[in-house]
Amino acid sequence: MAKAKFLITGGAGFIGSEIVRQLLDQGYFVRVADNLSKKDSQIDKRAQFFKVDLTNFKDAKKVFAGIDVCINAAAKIGGIGYFHKYPATILSENNKIYSSTFEAAIANRMKRMVYISSSMVFESTTSFPSRESDITKIPPPITSYGFSKLTGEWYCHAFWDQYRLPFSICRPFNAYGVNEFPEQEPGYAHVIPDLIRKILNGQYPLELLGDGQQTRCFTHVSDVASGIIAVALHKNGQNQDFNIGTDKEIKMIDLAATIWNLMGMKKSLKVKFVKGFQFDIKKRVPNIQKIAKMINWEPKVKFEDGLKEVINWLKVQKSQGKLEN
Repeated sequence: MAKAKFLITGGAGFIGSEIVRQLLDQGYFVRVADNLSKKDSQIDKRAQFFKVDLTNFKDAKKVFAGIDVCINAAAKIGGIGYFHKYPATILSENNKIYSSTFEAAIANRMKRMVYISSSMVFESTTSFPSRESDITKIPPPITSYGFSKLTGEWYCHAFWDQYRLPFSICRPFNAYGVNEFPEQEPGYAHVIPDLIRKILNGQYPLELLGDGQQTRCFTHVSDVASGIIAVALHKNGQNQDFNIGTDKEIKMIDLAATIWNLMGMKKSLKVKFVKGFQFDIKKRVPNIQKIAKMINWEPKVKFEDGLKEVINWLKVQKSQGKLEN
């Protein structure tokens, strides 16, 4: 697939833009389709770019023309506060995106649809670490976002069953890295940039949602992107689903302490726990053996190295007045 032409929907977003960068660095033709709805949207000038509303089938059909592989990363997404405030928008808009993009892929006889799902499809599980095969055994997600991402996985299976559209499903687990700005409203940001912003702004005691005992497994965005690309290019990736991430688990209270220490704060960490959200998942851990065995991929970035990178980047953004208080 050395000469494959790629379309990245949502290619101006946090994960999408890193996928674009890596593919371009490897010499592939890349087309980006995005509506630029995120304030931190970024377009690699080497890519062909279309500003487009992907809920519109006619527009989607045009941007899929002449493409071999679509990495479908377009979606309504945000932190847990966003999930709670806009459940109908998330469900409605994401389903419209899936319908138009999958139908556009069929109309243009695509070679493969690589769908970017989410670890949130496992939000109802009680089995850890979560295996890909668990997805048909556990209750469906209870949030609109988690349910919408699972719906996208069903699009993959349904369009294969009816139209023989080859697919790959990738489930990133808690991506972090530079180029992701925090939000001011509680729960809208992902936790790492949110905590760094609060510390840079002198918040003390440091506010944490919930009891701090929630656990996550954080994966650097460059690793997430390389895993998705590896699946997209590998013959073993066709008609398969893969967890993409690390299985190294950390509690949120320990994450806060790690960031606090890496930022060289003089006083001891003091935390104020604030009421969390109804659907805050307590534990999320992937089993990553399948992608290691079938695709020969594993994450490379050490967590503390990645955290230092994000801390330094956000310090620069603050110094340039780009980071909100």
